[in-house]
Amino acid sequence: MSKFPTTSFFKKGYHPERVDEFFTRARQAYEGGVPAEEFSSEQVRRAMFPLKRGGYDPSSVDAALDRLEGAFVTRDRANHVAVNGEEAWLNHVADRATTLYPRLVRPESERFAHPEKGEVGYKITEVDAFLNRLARFFDDEEKITANEVRRLTFKPAKAEDAYVEGTVDAYLARVIEILLAVE
Repeated sequence: MSKFPTTSFFKKGYHPERVDEFFTRARQAYEGGVPAEEFSSEQVRRAMFPLKRGGYDPSSVDAALDRLEGAFVTRDRANHVAVNGEEAWLNHVADRATTLYPRLVRPESERFAHPEKGEVGYKITEVDAFLNRLARFFDDEEKITANEVRRLTFKPAKAEDAYVEGTVDAYLARVIEILLAVE
């Protein structure tokens, strides 16, 4: 019996065996069988699976990954608070959040590197619009959730109209981590 709904034979989905292996390892890690340094919410966030005809429905697996990441963050918070107290956790999150600030104060269109000539990246105006919203979030003027950030998409652009995708993706991963820590 499948753990997730599958796609039709003619559509590609996530490779079932790889997904099952990942979730088995995640369960072991969550239950304490794997050290936190080896498996954490970051590994869940970065999980990728090869595609296969008739594989698991990607949206179902992605939703499960989102819930799993939240569970790891909640567990880590509870463990940290139990040992160090709530104030220490909030200080830890605040320290992590300060790593986001430098990009927010840079001038628009200069917040990330631009891709090499001919390469595609994320449209600057869309990324900057989100970063402006994030700045308002930190000023308690706007609400943003981790789920909202997970679902962000930016139109493709080239050269000076774009930011390098990998750098923006890494930044957004940190944003998600911070938001999950306080939600």
